Formats: sequence, C-alpha cells, structure tokens
Amino acid sequence: MQRFVNNPDDIVDETVRGFVRAHRDLVRIDPNNNRVVVSQFAPKQGRVGVVTGGGSGHEPAFIGYTGRNMVDAVAVGELFSSPTAKSFADAIRASNGGAGVVVLYGNYAGDNMNVKMAQKMVAKEGIEVLTVVANDDVCSAPASEMEKRRGVAGEIFMWKIGGAKAASGASLQEVRDTAQRAIDNCRSIGVGLGPCTLPAVGHPNFQIEPGKMEFGIGHHGEPGAFVADLRPANDVADEMVKVVLDDHNLPAGTEVAVLVSGLGATPINELYVLHDRIEQQIEARGLVVHKAYVGNYFTSLEMVGATLTVMALDEELKSLLAVETACPGF
Repeated sequence: MQRFVNNPDDIVDETVRGFVRAHRDLVRIDPNNNRVVVSQFAPKQGRVGVVTGGGSGHEPAFIGYTGRNMVDAVAVGELFSSPTAKSFADAIRASNGGAGVVVLYGNYAGDNMNVKMAQKMVAKEGIEVLTVVANDDVCSAPASEMEKRRGVAGEIFMWKIGGAKAASGASLQEVRDTAQRAIDNCRSIGVGLGPCTLPAVGHPNFQIEPGKMEFGIGHHGEPGAFVADLRPANDVADEMVKVVLDDHNLPAGTEVAVLVSGLGATPINELYVLHDRIEQQIEARGLVVHKAYVGNYFTSLEMVGATLTVMALDEELKSLLAVETACPGF
C-alpha cells in the first residue's frame, strides 16, 4: 500500500505537529509533553477540566475534539496504543483550573491502567480526578456484562456532553455524572468491509474475504460478532439498527441523537446512503431523531466500514448537545 509517510516511527509526532499547525487558533502542544494536545481555551480558573486520550490512527478522534466547550486536553498514544501514564498526567495538569478534572476515556486495558496511574500521580499534587469509562460497543460483550464492553464512537457524545456541562460551571461530580449518563445512553455497532494497515507493519492487521463483511468489528480490527455475505446498504443499515435498538430497548417517543461515522476509507456519499435507511428504521421503531451527525468522526486508519451510535436524550442532554463548540472534529 502506498502512503504519505516519512519514517513510520515518526508518524504520530508528525501528525500531532501538523494538526496543531493547521488548528493553531484552537489547540497547542503542551510545553512539557509533545504527546499532549491542549485547548487554547484551557485551563480556565474555577472550571472543571475535561481530559481524554487514546491511540492515534482514529483521527479526528481523539485530538480533534480539543477546543472550546469540549475537551481541554488530550493524551496521544502510538497507533492503536494507549498513551502513557505520564501523558495522561500531563494532560490532567494542563487542564486543571483548580476545580478538579474528569477523564473520559474508552474501556481498553492499557487506558484503564495508565489513567489510574496518572490519577495517583496528580493526587500527590492536590488535583482531584474523577473518571468515566465508555462502554457503548454492543457487540463486544453481552448486556449482562456491560462493564466488559469497549468504548467506541459513543465517546464523541460523552465528550460533547461532558465538555458542555463543564463549561456551564458545574461541579466535578456533576460533570462526571452527566458524562456518565451520556455514555450510559449510548449504544454502538461497527461494520467492517475491509481491513487497515499499520504503516510500520506493512500488511493488514486482519482479513475480510472478498464478498464478506463483519458485524461488530472494533476500531482496531478486533473480531466482530459474526461474518456475513456482503449485502445491499439497506440490509446492512437494517441489521445495524436492529442490533443497537434491541439492546437499547427504548420506549416509543424517545428522542435520540444519531451518529454515523466512516472508518477511514468509506466515501461520505455511502455514509449518507446508510443514514437514509438508518433514520427510516429508527423512526419505524417509534423513536424521534432529534439530531444526526454523518461523516468521519472516529476512524481506523484506512479501514473500509462504518459505525452507528444512538444516544437516548432527555431535556438536559438535548440542551448540552446544543451548546456551541469550536473544535476541529465537529
């Protein structure tokens, strides 16, 4: 595969530098750690800080959601790898305005370990940290084991809601609890049509046979729940909606936010084809689509595929979703 790459070992640092150059009005690199991207609007004295972090290769996640009324600082990891505990700690320090910091991140072993280590590191400096662990990936574990589910594109809604709540001047506990409610109200599924390739490896990190597709695939190429024959877009959308809403079990009349994200190599027009059917099927279930997002919001290098996230809304979540923000990812 041909790529725009210099030394594959430098791709993360070069990505971060290029990102910050392009969006210097919104973000900067932390002077103490070149693997931490900080909002130009942070820290703000007396306001709760919001931090996330994760592996590179998912752009615009995670760095793209740094900005005004969103995430204050992001710890950057290697491709598909957790940021270090030091990077998480430095991101916490960079976002600390004296009212504590909430760390909103995905349910992966490395992230869990490094966030906990960072939490202990900054506690010695008097910085209080609360956390929310995203677990919206329906196919990664059964409903009876929600705590084992991975965090995927539902994290975007968690960041949006958490950032808006912090901007309102809410307390650390209030920001944490509202972000938790947001991710608790999210369900997601991914469908893969083709794999991705890590630049330093040079070959796909998994295989999908021609004419096949994989439901429930993870953002790093984790195996899906089942392999199926390639189907027309409407059939794929129907299956995605069924899996997500069967797990959600929402009463008729519930308002929802919908996010359809490409995984990196899917043309935007195909995402709109999927969304057209997805919204029809959601409404056929008696739900009301309050807001929809369609585009590349949480990718996986050049993987071919798409994800669907549905977040159930209440009046507060609707108002927080509407709070104006400025970040490269939206």
